[in-house]
Amino acid sequence: MSQAYYRKWRPQGWDEVIGQEHVVRTLRNAVGQGNIAHAYLFSGPRGTGKTTTARIIAKAANCLAEELSLRPCNECANCLAVNEGRFLDLIEIDAASNTSVDDVRDLREKINYSPSVGRFKVYIIDEVHMLSNAAFNALLKTLEEPPAHAIFVLATTEVHKIPATVLSRCQRHEFRRIPLNFIQALLKEIAEKEGIHVDPTALTAIARQATGSMRDAVSLLDQLASTGSDVSLELTQQVLGTAASLSVFELIDELLKEDTGACIAIINRALDSGSDPRQYGRQVVDSLRAVLMVKMGNTEQVEATVEEMDKLKEFSKRFSSQKLFAAIRAFDHAAQHTSIGWQPGLQLELAAARTIEPEEEKSASTNEAKPATIAAVRPPSSRNPPAKQSTEKTSIHQNSHQAQVPVKEKPVQDSQETKEKIESNGDFQPTSGGSIGNLKNQWNEIRAAAKEISAETAALLNSCKSTDMKNGRLVLGFSGPVLRDKMENGQNLDNARQAIKKVTGADVQIDCRIAGKEESAIPDGMEVDHDGMVGAALRLGGKITKEEKQS
Repeated sequence: MSQAYYRKWRPQGWDEVIGQEHVVRTLRNAVGQGNIAHAYLFSGPRGTGKTTTARIIAKAANCLAEELSLRPCNECANCLAVNEGRFLDLIEIDAASNTSVDDVRDLREKINYSPSVGRFKVYIIDEVHMLSNAAFNALLKTLEEPPAHAIFVLATTEVHKIPATVLSRCQRHEFRRIPLNFIQALLKEIAEKEGIHVDPTALTAIARQATGSMRDAVSLLDQLASTGSDVSLELTQQVLGTAASLSVFELIDELLKEDTGACIAIINRALDSGSDPRQYGRQVVDSLRAVLMVKMGNTEQVEATVEEMDKLKEFSKRFSSQKLFAAIRAFDHAAQHTSIGWQPGLQLELAAARTIEPEEEKSASTNEAKPATIAAVRPPSSRNPPAKQSTEKTSIHQNSHQAQVPVKEKPVQDSQETKEKIESNGDFQPTSGGSIGNLKNQWNEIRAAAKEISAETAALLNSCKSTDMKNGRLVLGFSGPVLRDKMENGQNLDNARQAIKKVTGADVQIDCRIAGKEESAIPDGMEVDHDGMVGAALRLGGKITKEEKQS
């Protein structure tokens, strides 16, 4: 049976480890000085060399070469035994299938036995984050003070799941994603050694598909080599389910032209030709990200040919920042959700439609009818004299079923609805200085000014249900007595006056009422004392009606 490429071409020495120079330099110097630690923690993405480096440490610790700087030599009996997988003092444990505390207890019992062949027993625990809390607790003491002949190497892709007590007992090394050009170089070397003809463009496509994982890249090359033919870009795209770069650039061009129909046609043509929807979405996101990098002046972050770079520069000039951000968000969401649902291409089609025709933000003004303008109530003038008792009489009718129902106070929200409920046709009549225009147009500025003074005052102003002017005084209507009393207490009234004066330059006296009860019950042109008997009757639900005097 043939051996997989990623096992066959696994690095056997420090010089063969690619893309992790910061880790290799530290470990190599430690071996050369004879200062190998008792416990290491390797963390990082999959396929970046964690387990491979752990095996190199095991060889270096047990290498028989006299010169420390030459270890591992890959020539002595111990190094050859490790390479061939028959070295008894190298124990590899899969934590995903050995998660219980009993497994760790068994390890603690066996670790006290002396090595069979080498100087050290090396325990490599892969995916160590899968251990249970009890297993971690059982491992702590052994990990902190292992026998002199034991070395632990823990490997994980999710270091955030490792308890801090374990982290503090290990020498930690962070592995990084391998750069694209490093992956391309190694793939080319492997292809030459295996006698496979691979197009350079295909190598680039494989390296991009691996997203920084060397093992994934070598496995993809192994898969393509199994086809028995030369590895071309077309074959690579067919096997990987990716689309041609030209198709992606055509889609971006139609996005800029805002042609939704053409975008959907390009997406369906790519999927019908065999492209995987998720891979196609990722390609679009990668290209849009490249446009963003070029637009921001970070061209060194972009891996592209000369022709592709010219196209990216053209797109960067045509894209506005806002539209580019929207496109990246839409297609990134689509790439993560294309496998959901019975229509795999739907998410990509929706992403194109949302980019070209963004959804309008819903507001209260779109869901409600346009409110009618409420004329401001002005003080009676000589042209509108008070009603005479000789021609008509006023009767007060008590209506018990119209009593006010207590309303539960809701959290204050800064919404368009509040602004639309506050209207006045007439200008304010300030008591001194300044000039106030239409309150509806200035209310947001007043609330913002009040927020700088007091958050509570701003919240109370935001909860106003109505605003009016009477006798030169600003009347604020609240939904209930609780909010009204809060506004009248403390410094809220003074804070509100200060905010109004800051915005309009006018000093206005403020009265607080319960909206819909005290104000709307008083007909225009009538003078009613709110604190008198008539005002008390109105507050209890009474109405003012006018009856013609009988002759």
